[in-house]
Amino acid sequence: MLIFSGETRYKPLISIFFFLIYLVGVLVNSSIITVIYLEVQLHKPMYLFICNLSIVDIFCTSVTVPKLLHMLLSGDHIVSFSQCYTQMYFFMSMGSAEGILLFIMAYDRYVAICIPLHYHQIMNQRNCTLITFGIWAAAFLNSSLLVISTLNMSTCHSNIIHQFSCDAKSLTRTTCTTTPMFSEIAAIEILFFAFIPLMCTFISYVNIFSVILKMKSKESRKKAFSTCSSHVTVITIYYGTSIIGYLIPPYSDVLDSVFNIVYGTIIPMINPIIYSLQNANVQSALLGFLKGMY
Repeated sequence: MLIFSGETRYKPLISIFFFLIYLVGVLVNSSIITVIYLEVQLHKPMYLFICNLSIVDIFCTSVTVPKLLHMLLSGDHIVSFSQCYTQMYFFMSMGSAEGILLFIMAYDRYVAICIPLHYHQIMNQRNCTLITFGIWAAAFLNSSLLVISTLNMSTCHSNIIHQFSCDAKSLTRTTCTTTPMFSEIAAIEILFFAFIPLMCTFISYVNIFSVILKMKSKESRKKAFSTCSSHVTVITIYYGTSIIGYLIPPYSDVLDSVFNIVYGTIIPMINPIIYSLQNANVQSALLGFLKGMY
C-alpha cells in the first residue's frame, strides 16, 4: 500500500490524527453500547439497532485503522494477500450490515409513527432477534461470496494498492480482467445492499413525513421529527459519501483515498456522536452513566 508512504515528515502527525479518531470512535461507540445494555428504559427495538450500529462502527475502524497505524509507525507498507483479503472480508461485511441496519431503523420509525397501534406486535422481541440475526448472516454471506470471487482473479498490472486499506474497488485495478462471477456478485450486492435499502428507506420517510405534517399538535410534530432527525443525518452522510466515493474516476487516487478514509474512519466516529447529541433519551442516559462513574 502506497498511501502516506512518502509523507515521512508528517507521519507522526498523521499517526496521532488516526489514533485519536480511532480512540474517540471506540470510546463513544462502546459507551453507547454499555448505556443501552445497562439502561432498562432503552431496551427497545430502536436502541437495539443503534447498539448494533455502534458494533458495526467499532469493527469497521478496528479492521482498518490499527493496520494503518502499524504501517505509519513501522514504515512497512507491505500487506500479505491473506491480510488483505481478511481485511476486505470484514470491511465489506460491516458495510453490508450498516446498509441493512439503516433501512431497518427507518422501518422501525415508520411502524412507530405511521402504524403505532401495531408497533409492539410487529417489532416484538422475537422479530427483532430474527432481524438482527438476519442482518449479520446476510452481511457475512455476501462478503464471503465477494471475497471468493476476487480470489479467482489474477493480478497482472501491479500489486500496489493506493489506499489505506484493501477494498474490492482497489483490488480490481490490479487485475487483468474481472471474472463474470465477481461482476454478477458485485451487481447483486449493489442492488440488495445499497439500492433496495435506500429506496425502501426513502419510501419509509416519505410516509413518515406525510403523517407528521398531518399532526395537529405542534408538540407531537416536534417529538416525531426529533426521533427521526439523527437517523436521517446518519443516512445522508453514509449514502452521500458512498455514492460520491463510487462515482470518483478510477484515476483519482487522492480523491478516492480521501473518501475511503472519511467512509472508513470519520463516519464510524461521528455516527454515535450524532445519536448522542440529537437523541434525548441516549443523551440523558449517557449523562447519567458518566455521572455514575464519578
